[in-house]
Amino acid sequence: MHVLILGAGGMIGRKLASAVAAQGIGGQPVSGLTLADVTAPPVPAFPGAVQAIGLDLTAADAPSRLLDGRPEIIFHLAAIVSGEAEADFDRGYAVNLDATRRLLDAIRMTPGYRPRFVFASSIAVFGRPFPEVIPDDFAPQPLTSYGTQKLITELLVNDLSRRGMIDGLSIRLPTICIRPGAPNKAASGFFSGILREPLAGLPAVLPVADTVKHWFASPRAAVGFFLHAATLDTAALGANRALTMPGLAATVAEEIEALRSVAGQAAVDLIRREPDPVIARIVDGWPQAFAADRARALGFQAETRFDEILQIYLTEDAPSVSAR
Repeated sequence: MHVLILGAGGMIGRKLASAVAAQGIGGQPVSGLTLADVTAPPVPAFPGAVQAIGLDLTAADAPSRLLDGRPEIIFHLAAIVSGEAEADFDRGYAVNLDATRRLLDAIRMTPGYRPRFVFASSIAVFGRPFPEVIPDDFAPQPLTSYGTQKLITELLVNDLSRRGMIDGLSIRLPTICIRPGAPNKAASGFFSGILREPLAGLPAVLPVADTVKHWFASPRAAVGFFLHAATLDTAALGANRALTMPGLAATVAEEIEALRSVAGQAAVDLIRREPDPVIARIVDGWPQAFAADRARALGFQAETRFDEILQIYLTEDAPSVSAR
């Protein structure tokens, strides 16, 4: 089995690559692994053939380079993140939509080739007005360019799957928290930053009110979503190949209380409240909670308490941080 991971240099991509290299897919060994990102991503320990590619997804030769070897499973995590896609309209559409469309075209024009295509979508496909808890049959209506790009790609995945050109599904990720490493340009980045930085003894900026509520899952859960999606019986999905992933709803205040319980008031005092109307406007259009009944019934799992998310970070990504 040959596996391709697009966006393999990102936080989730690196963790997914390590998991695939270590355990295979659904108990089946992986013989070939292709990892691609803007710069060549790190390569995990892996006994099979592995290739790390640095390329711009918008380059004309990107599809042919990525599909060399005809990978049976393609994980598509590559994207311009939400804040950057909103700030740079052309770049967002070029990477998040146009490049993916060219890749899908290359797949469908390859005779006898029908890979499992797992697309990393987002809960940003939903926009106000919406109910407090969003059911699975609620119609997406994005209020950002990023969400629009994700939704259009979901529809392409549905259509090409319907026509037998790919065996695809789109998984709508919650906001992944706590993200290790340096902050990125995602509008949601502060959700991790107000925990990650104080745990390291650094100041953090909170650009929204403590009452803001959102939908979260850990990096561990995110990797589990992709691995499960790779072997899911897609016949159970019908025409709608998009699934909202399970997670948990929490307010900023509840995040901060979890931080206080682990690291004390001194860590909480490192959070500076600096309202940002641009970030607040983007976040105000995001959903707060989901039923996610379809995904749960199909075996997808996530955390149910925010302190679980915090402990996963402490265990897996911040080993030098000790609980109070």
